[in-house]
Amino acid sequence: MGGLHYASEKDVVERVLDRRPGVLAVSANPVAQTATVEFDPGRTSVDELTRWVEECGYHCSGRSVPGHVCDPLAEERRDAPVHEHAAIERADEAHGHGHGGHAGMSMDEMARDLRNRFVVALAFAIPIALWSPLGESLLGRELPTPFGLDADLWQFLLALPVVLYSSAIFFTGAWRALRARTLDMMVLVAVAIGTAFAYSVAVTFFIEGEVFYEAAAFLATFVLLGHWFEMRARGGANDAIRALLDLAPPKALVLRDGREVEVPTAEVEVGEALLIRPGAKVPVDAEVVEGESSVDESMVTGESLPVEKRPGDGLVGATINRQGTLRARAVAVGSDTALAQIVKLVQEAQNSKAPAQRLADRAAFWLVLVALVGGLITFLVWFAVVGAEFLDALLFAITVVVITCPDALGLATPTAIMVGTGLGAQRGILFKNAIALEHAASIDTVVLDKTGTLTRGEPEVEEIATTGIAQDDLLRLAAAVERESEHPLAEAVVVAARERGLDLPRAESFEAVSGKGVTALVEGRRVLLGNRAFLKGKGVSVDRLRERSDELAGSGRTVVYLALDGTSAGLLAIADKPRETAVEAVRSLEELGIRTVMLTGDNRQTAERIAGTLGIEEVLAEVLPADKAATIAELQSAGHKVAMVGDGVNDAPALAQADAGMAIGAGTDVAIETADVVLMHSDPLDVAAAVTIGRGTVRKMRQNLGWAIGYNSLALPIAAGVFEPWGLTLRPEIAAISMSGSSVLVAVNALLLKRLELG
Repeated sequence: MGGLHYASEKDVVERVLDRRPGVLAVSANPVAQTATVEFDPGRTSVDELTRWVEECGYHCSGRSVPGHVCDPLAEERRDAPVHEHAAIERADEAHGHGHGGHAGMSMDEMARDLRNRFVVALAFAIPIALWSPLGESLLGRELPTPFGLDADLWQFLLALPVVLYSSAIFFTGAWRALRARTLDMMVLVAVAIGTAFAYSVAVTFFIEGEVFYEAAAFLATFVLLGHWFEMRARGGANDAIRALLDLAPPKALVLRDGREVEVPTAEVEVGEALLIRPGAKVPVDAEVVEGESSVDESMVTGESLPVEKRPGDGLVGATINRQGTLRARAVAVGSDTALAQIVKLVQEAQNSKAPAQRLADRAAFWLVLVALVGGLITFLVWFAVVGAEFLDALLFAITVVVITCPDALGLATPTAIMVGTGLGAQRGILFKNAIALEHAASIDTVVLDKTGTLTRGEPEVEEIATTGIAQDDLLRLAAAVERESEHPLAEAVVVAARERGLDLPRAESFEAVSGKGVTALVEGRRVLLGNRAFLKGKGVSVDRLRERSDELAGSGRTVVYLALDGTSAGLLAIADKPRETAVEAVRSLEELGIRTVMLTGDNRQTAERIAGTLGIEEVLAEVLPADKAATIAELQSAGHKVAMVGDGVNDAPALAQADAGMAIGAGTDVAIETADVVLMHSDPLDVAAAVTIGRGTVRKMRQNLGWAIGYNSLALPIAAGVFEPWGLTLRPEIAAISMSGSSVLVAVNALLLKRLELG
């Protein structure tokens, strides 16, 4: 569905669809540009839903998906059950029609369109102000107009591009809202701009009075600026789905009639034989039939170390085969694969996550009523009751509308958001939209993924135990052998040796036994390096190291044994270490009154060891990707406002489900695209800073809104002429200046946010 360029416009779609027969529930998502509708297929259809949405002024394409929200991988339509869901999605550009200048546009194009409208409005608002009474008072003289034109006519000509081009989206949006019998921010802005412009046009051509084109021009400029920044922030939200789909390899190597054939992954069928070579991605979910290897599943499960695979073991599509060649049988393809299910979970979470009801939107409805009803009542009282001249009564009514104009209200939220996001950017914290700031402010529980978030995500040698050999000698020999291997654990050993400045001898006759270990000749000695079963199979006893190795393994370390010439010589304990700031990050969250929970797909011993080191008491280990999102949902159902912090593909559904998804910047593109907040410095300490910025920004937003509404409440009776008998009254131009002063106060208050202490 195209054209939801302002969040409040979702109310238009929801109200229109909700009143239609057969519609059971509807939720419009302006970020994803979709409307998810639950309907009775016996009473309506996707075509009908599409037609109703287009009648609102939006263009869309419809997709029917039985039993769940739109599955982006499912192209076929199945028989509908009693209740069915439809995702009304934004149409491709090729399908677009001209609705308000936005339908069929991509999010980037919509952001550019708003930018262009803002630039035009600003370019004309400045000269309008210079030739207005406000400019005359500031410059101390009246500027001559080009070609000797009347000043009012010159301002009218300057205002035309602002009203006809820059402000067109407000009038279009207001018309949609009124057709849907609702009042939103668009109506408020359109009424303010339209009233100021219409009255000024009347003064220019038909009646006597003062024009105030500058009020309409600057109002359009301020609101467009806020909309532009908002659109830029949410422009990449839907890239998460594309990033997920890009993980699957485009081609698969299958065995057909005894021959190796490369086919598109989409053409792989269930039961088909697959050939997966070292370094290749697993194309679909499969089961190993022949061969042994280690597979990197970190992109799906979050497990930091490769998982050994043997015949009978399952393979997850998009994971990477690290070593040996595998023959496998496809068990799930297309929309049934684990990756496709993650895609579906991400989309469901994005579409079901209702945006926070904006404070400005809550005030907008009443402010529109105040502006319209107040202006009408003012006119009637002065003209019919008091007996004032028509033009005087109209002047009072116009002044009421101008003074109630949402200039300060339009600035209250965007200005605070701009300062808050700028403050975050200086710290390397990127908030994708205003909703992310609001959600960050309300967080009371933070769920932290272990691997890559609290830890570095890179295995390191933590301990070396030896029997009759120096530690450096053991590490030197081990690294010499592991240098020939591509296993992640091997890299950790080599890095440890280099950090100690050890010179590595050359290894000869290198041989790797998949899933078990490696062997080579180093300086004339036979070196064995691997797990306990590997050494035992070579007739090497590790009894002297058993007690220490059991302790290390029990605390979550991976133990690698080394033997020289058939005798055990020592072991290496390898593990993923916590980030340097992880302990301080947990403590900072606790100081903010926030509960911390570790969530990981890793084994419980490793998770509890890391949690104990960091001071985290709640640990949820061995959690699968689908269960991560469900865990977040359970916490939310208990009344908690939850932030999820992660870095992997497996975190994407949970990031989307959480009230505030926070991605570590060094993580996968999918996590970054799905999250609401990106921590570019990959520092968990920034989680507390993000919450602090969110709370400070929302506090400023509330203060600004309070001032904007309070200002209107005080200024309204003055504008209406209640105090006219005492000589206290306002003219439209004074009302415009007063309104600008209110906006300045709002902006200054927002700028004070820069003083926020982030620790």
